[in-house]
Amino acid sequence: MFNHILDRIRLPFRKDKELYSSLYHIIGVYPHNISYYKMALMHKSVMHRNKKGKPVNNERLEFLGDAILDAAVGDIVYRHFPGKREGFLTNTRSKLVQRDTLNKLAMEMGINNLILSSGRSATHNSYLGGNAFEALVGALYLDRGYDACMTFLKKRILSQMINIDKVAYKEVNFKSKLIEWSQKNKVNLDFSQTTQSKDANGSPTFCCVIKLEGLDGCMGKGFSKKESQQKAAKDTLDKLKREPQFIDSVFAAKASRTKMEEEPVQDVPSTSEAEAFVKTTDASRNMGPKHETSFREQVFSEEDSALEQPANSVEAKEEEFDLSDISAREKTREEIIAAAEEAAFVEDGDNQKQ
Repeated sequence: MFNHILDRIRLPFRKDKELYSSLYHIIGVYPHNISYYKMALMHKSVMHRNKKGKPVNNERLEFLGDAILDAAVGDIVYRHFPGKREGFLTNTRSKLVQRDTLNKLAMEMGINNLILSSGRSATHNSYLGGNAFEALVGALYLDRGYDACMTFLKKRILSQMINIDKVAYKEVNFKSKLIEWSQKNKVNLDFSQTTQSKDANGSPTFCCVIKLEGLDGCMGKGFSKKESQQKAAKDTLDKLKREPQFIDSVFAAKASRTKMEEEPVQDVPSTSEAEAFVKTTDASRNMGPKHETSFREQVFSEEDSALEQPANSVEAKEEEFDLSDISAREKTREEIIAAAEEAAFVEDGDNQKQ
């Protein structure tokens, strides 16, 4: 039966029979164009080139598969959790498509055994399987379309291999856990990226050290900053649980810091001398050249005219805002009547003059 199916799809080479069979068990369908899948399983460490001399590897398919995974898994999560908010959906999708998840899937499904790479690269690159998984999704998309990718993820991955509900409600972000703990306990936390180097295959590696109240926590290494931070955070959380003396030293350092922050400053500098640096005199208004522009000429002419106002105009303004009759003492009824008659008399006199 199996041989009959292989004859129907007309294998280009008999040596591809094993690859067709393996891919069928992985993705659930037989490939139409086997070349997509061959490229998806070819790591860059092989240094394979085409007839034009250009390198051939799975990096482009990995890029495409990553985008398809985000879209398809986002669709599945959205429909699986009706009513859930954007933050929950984003977090769930991230956990389903993160490198650790894809690496484990690649190993469980046997994808790692099909990858064509140098043996040294396979032992050092922790992303090898996850990258190939993404590249296979890209190959499936090019070969059979988006619907085939959705079917593969729903029926093969999320139905048989991953419990989406368990993943959604399980917290695996150790960095977020450590940040939350430090905020609740008001402990200063610092993620220090110490070094960046490359392994024997040229893959970049990162190192992160966590400090709590200035004390060294744990160090984490990985092929990305995020991976190194997650490992350092996980080990630091374990250290806080296992080593009571470490957590005691952290809170002792915190107590010392807060005590210093709360202590008042003994020597408060005087502010009286600051007045000596600024002197305001009438002569200072005339200092500096006047710019010969129409705008500046208008401004200075208005200022000069304001300064040259006669003294009687100032006195008139002072009389206009006379506040001498305002008092906190309560007036008697007779005083109020007398003031009103006086004001009326003055007003009548002014009217007669006009």
